[in-house]
Amino acid sequence: MSAHQLAALARTAEPRLMLRRFLALDAAVTGANALAYLALSGPLGRYLGAGPGLLLGLGAFLAVYAGCVGLLAARPGPPPLAVRAVVEANLTWAAVSLVALVLLAPTTAGAVWTVLQAVVVTGFALLQYRALRAHQDSSV
Repeated sequence: MSAHQLAALARTAEPRLMLRRFLALDAAVTGANALAYLALSGPLGRYLGAGPGLLLGLGAFLAVYAGCVGLLAARPGPPPLAVRAVVEANLTWAAVSLVALVLLAPTTAGAVWTVLQAVVVTGFALLQYRALRAHQDSSV
C-alpha cells in the first residue's frame, strides 16, 4: 500500500473514524498473513527458512490477534487502553522480529520478509498511535 493510499484512508474530519480504519487495515493485513502461514506453512517455511511448525504457531497466533484487532476496529469508539495495547503489541512484534533475524538465521528471502513486515507493523503502530492521540485531543 502506498503512502498516497494510506493518506486517502486517513482523510477524514473525524479522528475516531481514522483510528478505526487503521485498526481494520491492521486486522486485514495480519489476517491475510495468518492465513498464508496456516495454509502454506510447508512451502513458506522452506522459502523463508523457518520451520513449518513455527509458521503454524505464528499463523494461529496472528489469526487470533487479527480477530481481536478486527473486533476493536468494529466498535464505534475503540477504548484507548485497548488501542494502546495494540500499538504496544505491534511495536513488540517488530522488535521480536528483528531479534529473530539473529536467532533463526532465515534465508535471504526470509530476512527481507522479516524486515519488511517489521517495518509495516511499526507503521501500523505509529498510525494507530497518532490517530488515537488525535481522537483523544478532539474529545477534550
